[in-house]
Amino acid sequence: MYYIGIDLGGTGIKAGIVDEQGNIILKDSCPTGAERGYGAVIQDMANLAISVVEKSGHRMSEIKAIGIGLPGVMDSRTGRVPFCTNLGWHDVPIIQEMAKYTDRPVYVDNDATVAGLAESVAGVSAGCANSLFITLGTGVGGGVIIGGKVFSGSHGVASEIGHMVVVADGEPCTCGMRGCWERYASATALIREGRKLCADNPDTALAKAVDGDLKAITAKHVIDLAKQGDPDCAALFDRYVYFLCLGLRNMVSLYDPEVIALGGGVSHAGEFLLNAVRAKLPGMVFYKDMPFARVELAKLTNDAGIIGAAMLGR
Repeated sequence: MYYIGIDLGGTGIKAGIVDEQGNIILKDSCPTGAERGYGAVIQDMANLAISVVEKSGHRMSEIKAIGIGLPGVMDSRTGRVPFCTNLGWHDVPIIQEMAKYTDRPVYVDNDATVAGLAESVAGVSAGCANSLFITLGTGVGGGVIIGGKVFSGSHGVASEIGHMVVVADGEPCTCGMRGCWERYASATALIREGRKLCADNPDTALAKAVDGDLKAITAKHVIDLAKQGDPDCAALFDRYVYFLCLGLRNMVSLYDPEVIALGGGVSHAGEFLLNAVRAKLPGMVFYKDMPFARVELAKLTNDAGIIGAAMLGR
C-alpha cells in the first residue's frame, strides 16, 4: 500500500506519494493562495494529491490514507482545525471538506509533529520507540513520538513545547504570555539579542557585517561570527545554547526520549550547534549517572513534512 502526504504551508502546498518505509515515490507542489479561503485551499490539496498519484502511475485504490501536516492545531475529536494562524483559519472542517474530493481516510496534525514522525520512521531517530523533534525557526515547535506513535495530547496541543515558560516574567511572547522557550531558543531570539548588542555597541563586528542596518541582522549573521571567534557573537550564541539546553533538559525530564532531533533554520549551523549542545546539556540533566537522550541533527529537512504526514495514515 501507499500513502499520500501533504505539507500545507503559508505560501506553498507540497504533496507526495510515499511507500510503507517512508520513501517518496513522486512529489509535486503548488502555491497556497490562503487569501482565497479554506475551501479553495483544501480543494487544491485534494487535486494535488490526486495528481501525484496519477503521475506516479498508481491508482487511488492503492492509497491507504491521506495525511496532512499544517502550521496549526487539529482537533481529532471533531475533525476540525480550531485555528491555523498563518492561513487565517478558524474552526475549519478540514476532514469534511476533504471528503468532497476523495474517499480515502484523512489524518491531520501539526507540521512539527509530523516532521517528528518522519524522523522516527525514516530519519535520524528511525527505530527508536520514543523520540522528540525540535524545530528551531521563527518560533520553536516540536513533535513528540511515544511508543512509535505521535503524541498530541487530549486536545491536540501536546507538542506546543515552544510555549512552556522558562523565564518567569521574561520576554513577551506572541501567545500573550512572557518567558516562553521560543522567545529564547528561536532564530528570532538570536536576531533580537543581536540587534540589542548593536544598538548598544555600534562598533561591533555584527553591526559592521550589516553596514549598521540592524533590521538586516539574521540568526546566520550571529552564528557565522560566533564560528569565526567574534567574542560578542560568541557570547550571544553561548547564551542561546544555554536556553536551548534548558528547554531540552525539561524535555528529557518529561519524556525521557532516546533521541532528540534538532531541525529548523538554526539547525543549519550543523556541527557547530550540535557540539555546543552536546557539551552543555550533560551538566544540566538531573540524573548524572544514567544515560539520556542522544541529540542529533534532523536529516529529512524539506521532505519531512510530506513523509511525516503520509505516515499519519500508517
